[in-house]
Amino acid sequence: MVLSLEVARALQSGQPVLALESAVITHGLPQPHNLELALALEDVSQKEGAVPATIALLDGTVRVGLNRDDLNRLAQEAGRADSKARKISRRDFGLALAQKIPGGTTVAGTLIAARAAGIRVFATGGIGGVHRDAPMDVSADLPELGRSPLVVVCAGAKAILDLPGTLEYLETAGVPVIGYQTSEFPAFYSRESGFGVDATVQTPEEVVEIARSQWRMGLEGAILVVVAPPEEAALSAGQVEQEIQQALREAAAQNVRGAAVTPFLLARVGELSHGSSLAANLALLKNNARVGAQIARAFASGSGMPSI
Repeated sequence: MVLSLEVARALQSGQPVLALESAVITHGLPQPHNLELALALEDVSQKEGAVPATIALLDGTVRVGLNRDDLNRLAQEAGRADSKARKISRRDFGLALAQKIPGGTTVAGTLIAARAAGIRVFATGGIGGVHRDAPMDVSADLPELGRSPLVVVCAGAKAILDLPGTLEYLETAGVPVIGYQTSEFPAFYSRESGFGVDATVQTPEEVVEIARSQWRMGLEGAILVVVAPPEEAALSAGQVEQEIQQALREAAAQNVRGAAVTPFLLARVGELSHGSSLAANLALLKNNARVGAQIARAFASGSGMPSI
């Protein structure tokens, strides 16, 4: 594992640090949106007073904190027709590191690396979860959330998933779901899902107090902080559901399976929504980074954290 000089100095001196994933660069967005977003998220974090720590695999190392050249390399690799970039979850680290395969870390992969580096706050778009009509198909994000003592800021789970099943799994894993200025679990593109949260908070300081109290008990799980997408960019739940249902039918007809399902569905929903889902995705990612940086700053302004 290699920490950038900025990230290493910030962690050593107790400055706020915000972890950011990189699968959104390698597999989540098309060029040039992937690089533009990566740079925008780092800019948002810095403006809110936190050091951004984008995490990825490059040159046979886990990199915590990327410079612009590194981000550009990832974005360009993702755009190649013969791209070797791999989505990095728990099972992928050894293989990708040994074979020096470039990789974008998923929520699970970022949690592993961020915890090892000593980072406490991580902002992403939407977590993975339980897949529709396939209750045994569970994202590796969920068990990782159950064993990673980080605050994870997101816009709920991806709308293409089984949201009630995902919430049930989070409960079983002992992961509290905290609504940040919302009493409803967001559905990624949409502000509403019809499902509630375990508690609602209004400030970063309240999130920090919940996290400290949880971890002082020796409980290792994450604190999942869900933030509704910005109102001006959010889509109606009914509209999104119609597009998801069509995308699901097309995936079944084309025999799309396994790891290919999620990127297929997200891309198809983007096409069916004529780009509005992409605009919502970009807006919520930036908003989550803003909230995440504010929480990281609140952590840094407090006293020492319990060791886990």
